[in-house]
Amino acid sequence: MKKTLHIFLAFCFCTLTAFAQSGERTIIEDINLPKLGQGKVKVMQDESIDGIVAVRQAGHVADTTKALGIIDPTAEYTKVRGYKIQVFSGNNQQQSKREAEYKQSQIRGAYPNMETTVSFHSPFWRLRVGNFLKREDAEAVLKEMKGTFPSFGREMYVVSDVVKRVSE
Repeated sequence: MKKTLHIFLAFCFCTLTAFAQSGERTIIEDINLPKLGQGKVKVMQDESIDGIVAVRQAGHVADTTKALGIIDPTAEYTKVRGYKIQVFSGNNQQQSKREAEYKQSQIRGAYPNMETTVSFHSPFWRLRVGNFLKREDAEAVLKEMKGTFPSFGREMYVVSDVVKRVSE
């Protein structure tokens, strides 16, 4: 029995030593480390999740100081602060979703190259259109859309949002 215990402890020690020498921390360990001027975060989770969530994948950038707005270095666009046109917003759970999707199909028919997004942020369903870096550009398209869809006109206005900027 003692021999089995010694073998088990030796195995655990070797495993821990090998892990400690790898020099890599898991994402959760990195989050739990105190960082000067950034507050304190403590993530508590079941150990079975550690093997799934907390392992860094090879090739991922471990540096958290990269430029804001870049999602993925291989992406064809970056996300930046900009403007969208909010076409619809409603808080009736079932009716608002259907209305947002209906208006989305109408706008896609008239403006097939413009991105439309239906989203739910409790308790509102919203339909937003476009990716504009300048407010003036969004307002020009808004004016055109109000002419195309006069029945939607009173609900449509320009909002600040995260937009996609095509990478060069």
